[in-house]
Amino acid sequence: MPIYLYWGEDDFTLQQAVGKLRETVLDPQWASFNYDKISPEQPDAAIQALNQAMTPTFGAGQRLVWLVDTTITQHCSEDLLAELQRTLPVLPKSSVLLMTCRSKPDGRLKSTKLLQNHADVREFSPIPPWKTDQIVQQVRQAAQEVGVKLTADAIELLAESVGNDTRLLSSELKKLRLFGLGKPPLNADAVAFLVTANTQNSLQLALAIRGADTGKALGLVADLIDRNEPALRIVATLIGQFRTWLWVKLMIQSGERDEKAIATAAEVGNPKRIYFLKQEVNSLTLQKLSATLPVLLDLEVSLKQGAEATTALQTKVIELCHIYK
Repeated sequence: MPIYLYWGEDDFTLQQAVGKLRETVLDPQWASFNYDKISPEQPDAAIQALNQAMTPTFGAGQRLVWLVDTTITQHCSEDLLAELQRTLPVLPKSSVLLMTCRSKPDGRLKSTKLLQNHADVREFSPIPPWKTDQIVQQVRQAAQEVGVKLTADAIELLAESVGNDTRLLSSELKKLRLFGLGKPPLNADAVAFLVTANTQNSLQLALAIRGADTGKALGLVADLIDRNEPALRIVATLIGQFRTWLWVKLMIQSGERDEKAIATAAEVGNPKRIYFLKQEVNSLTLQKLSATLPVLLDLEVSLKQGAEATTALQTKVIELCHIYK
C-alpha cells in the first residue's frame, strides 16, 4: 500500500518506523532526488505533498513524500477533501505518501474515513503506565529485536525501571547488549547494576498514597514535577491504577473467583496479574477506594481549568493520604 498514516505521541517509536520505511522505499543513491519532507509551515503543505507524490521517480527505487504533523485528520476543507478524493486512489505505485500526526484521527471526518479506506493506519501511542503487563511484553519484544538475552526477572526489573519510555528502553538495551556479549542471559542483578532505575514514577506515587505515606507521596510529586512530567499524565496514571484496584475489590466482594472474569472487568490484559492485585487490595476497603476517584477526577478538572500544577497535586495528594489513614 503506497499510503501510510502514522499517529501517536510516542515520538521515538514513530520516528523509528519512519526510518525503516525510508530505508525500504528509497534507493540510497537516488534518495536526494526522490525524498520530500514537507513541514506544516509550508504553504498548502497537503496539496504540495499530493503533487509531489504524483511526480515520477528519478533513477532507481521509489519516491517517498512525508507530510509532517498534518492536520488532515482533525480538520479538512472541502477543497482539500476533493483533492484527496481525486488523488489518493490514483497514486502511482512508484510513490509512497506518508502522513504523520500526534493526535488521534477524528473518525467522524470524511478525510479520516477516506484515509482509513486507502491508507495503512498505524498507532504509536505510549502504553499507559499502569498496564504493566503490556510494558513487560514490550520490553521482552524489544530485547529480542535487539538481541539481548534476559532472564524473566531481568525483564521484569527493566520494565519497572524504564516504564513506558521507549527511548530510554532502547538506550538501556544497547548498554545491556554490549555488556552481555558472549555471556549467558543477564539476570536482574546485572540489570540493577547497569540500569539507572527511574523510580520516581506515578505508579509509586499511587503506592505511597495507598500506604498513607504523605511525606513520600509529596516527595514523589516534587520529583515528578522536577522531571517535567505533565501533571495531567500523573493524574491519568493515578486514576487508571486506583480504578483497577477498585474494580478488583468490587469483583472480590461480589463473590467472583474467576481471575479471567475479574481481569476482563478491571481491563487487565494478563489474568495472571490478578493474583498480585488481590494481594494489593487485600488490606483496602471498598469505601476508601470509592472515595479516591472523585478526588482524582476533581483534581483533573481543576488542572484542565488552569490550576497551578504543583499546588493542586500537593493539596489533593495530602487529601488522598488522609483517606487511607
